[in-house]
Amino acid sequence: MPSSRVTQADVARHAGVSRTTVSFVLSGREGMRISGEARQRILGAAQELGYRPNLTAQSLRTRKTYTIGLVSDSVASTHYAGEMIRGALEAALEKDHLLYFAETGDDPAVEEKLLQGMLDRQVDGMIHAAMSTRRSRPAGQSGGHRTVLLNCLDESGEFASVVPDEFAAGEQAVRLLLEAGHRDGIHVVGGHHFTRGKPEGVHAGHERMRGIEAATAAAGVELAGVVECDWSEPEHGYRATRSLLGADPAPTALICCNDRLAFGAYQALRDAGLDIPADLSVVSFDDSELASWLRPALTSIALPHHELGRRAVSLLLSDDLRPAVHRIPMPVRRRESISSPRR
Repeated sequence: MPSSRVTQADVARHAGVSRTTVSFVLSGREGMRISGEARQRILGAAQELGYRPNLTAQSLRTRKTYTIGLVSDSVASTHYAGEMIRGALEAALEKDHLLYFAETGDDPAVEEKLLQGMLDRQVDGMIHAAMSTRRSRPAGQSGGHRTVLLNCLDESGEFASVVPDEFAAGEQAVRLLLEAGHRDGIHVVGGHHFTRGKPEGVHAGHERMRGIEAATAAAGVELAGVVECDWSEPEHGYRATRSLLGADPAPTALICCNDRLAFGAYQALRDAGLDIPADLSVVSFDDSELASWLRPALTSIALPHHELGRRAVSLLLSDDLRPAVHRIPMPVRRRESISSPRR
């Protein structure tokens, strides 16, 4: 049989004071005429007895449950993007909140049901998360509740959004190559992700390419070429890179739009007898787990999943929650895949 819960009345008896005095001390109420010695007796008794506040009763008084709901499409089931969940859990714990999370499988009906279930449990706020950055509109019940969009952009202009700064990452990829001395023969593998299945491309592709083009223009450099392809498999990076090997001018550097494409590019360059980075430098995005295991290790600009999750929770619980886009910097993981071009 589980032991009964320790109450404030138990603490009061143990400390030899009134229950009202215990309530004032344990709630942190200031300005009451309670001696320091009595406070110490109460706090000592609470610790000795293992007193824990009754959050259900407390929530009736404060109208706060100290819980947060997080609904995503498929974030929690993927180890890579699951760092967003880890970051959110960490930040929630630091604020003495519990985090409930659930997945929709990208099914609007499931999303609606999960959202309503969390709101019925009176969570203090909701986070809507997406595996890949995209534009989104939360289900209807979000109106009137504290809401943050995580890794998605608000179509309505009603909510705060937390997303990676993909534009700045594109600029940084170019700067890494310029710092190494590359000015000619810089090609992009992947581009906007214009494909038959996604003729409009993807958000990350548009933002990374905008950053790449802005940085090259600012430096007075022209891209030698862009090969549009699907980002989903190394095979696409392999084929795209093979198609570049006869280009004029000959490639001296590749900006691969994600690490999968870079894996394929590595293999294509090896098959052609070319050395990385002596013959071609390679820089990529996402910093997946295998990037550091390639030989040479791949320089990649990381998706800040952990910080995205932390920022979403901190923003949700802040006193300044307003509709705005919060862009989180993408850190550079400098490794051995970039060097000066051969003259």
